This record gives sequence, C-alpha cells and structure tokens, in this order.
Amino acid sequence: MEQMVKRVKRELKYAGTIVDFYTDYMQTPGGRIAEWDYIEHRKGAAAVVAVLPDGKLLLVKQYRNALDRFTLEIPAGARDSRNEEPIRCAARELEEETGYRCENLEFLISLKTTVAFCNETVDIFVARDLIPSEQHLDPDEYVELEAHTVEELCTWIYEGRIQDSKTIAAVMAYKNKYCA
Repeated sequence: MEQMVKRVKRELKYAGTIVDFYTDYMQTPGGRIAEWDYIEHRKGAAAVVAVLPDGKLLLVKQYRNALDRFTLEIPAGARDSRNEEPIRCAARELEEETGYRCENLEFLISLKTTVAFCNETVDIFVARDLIPSEQHLDPDEYVELEAHTVEELCTWIYEGRIQDSKTIAAVMAYKNKYCA
C-alpha cells in the first residue's frame, strides 16, 4: 500500500518564519494526481512537564492567535535550529517561560502534532528538582504560570477545557508512567 501513493511534485507556496507552506501533487493508486497541502515545520520543538515539589505540574497560560483565546499548556517552544538537541531546547524553554531550570531532564515522549498535513515533531521531557531562576520572555510574549494536580488536568482534558495536543499527550503519558 505504501508504494501506491507517490509524490510527483512539491511546490512552495509561502515561506514563513517557522513553517513553509507547500502544495504536494500526489499520484493516487488509481493514477489520478491529487493536490495535498503540506506544512513543513523547519525546526521542530520541545516541551517540558515541570513537576513542583508538591507534585503539581507547572503550566503556562498564554494567548494563542490561531484560537483567538488563552490556553493552558506545558512550557514549550521551537528549537533554534534543526541541529539543536531537543533536550537543550526543553531546558531553555523551561527557564524562559517559567523562571525555573532543571539539571536533569528525562525524556518522556515524542509526538507528531498534526500528521494529516504537517511534519512537526515535539519531544517532551520531565523536569523535577526545579531550581528557581528567572523568566526570560520574548518581548512579545506574555504568560501566566499556574500549578495544577494531574487529576485536575485530566478532568479539564476530558471536559474539553484543555485541547492542546502536546499538553494532553504529555499529561496522559506522565500520569501513566509516574502516577499509575
């Protein structure tokens, strides 16, 4: 089945800051040429499940333009380049967004955020033994910190209050691995 679909051409439509937009021309099993959208995330991203001493998870509340509302998410951000190690990006984003650092990040899970049309990969790590530091937010970045129990977060996921895919995957993987 894998050989039944073949890309015959990829055409760049728009080059963005983090992503590029393409039209892919795909030959289907019947020989027809179909046009599919493809978004290439040029850098990838990393995220962190930050665990406070009381077991609560530290999240960031921030405005997301695509949804036109604030969301509650685990700290995350794009890698500086494809060559930046995800663990280094995760450590940087943890400190930038939360004002905490961690000397021993542990890999939790890797996910593809939107497999139908985008290649973005997010590598997620767990940070314990947090060390207070300072936030280093970008000039146009505004976040509020919130701490919640895993149980609260799971309830909000099932109620649809948390819809961010990386946060859902991270909370569920963390719960399954460490709280079961």
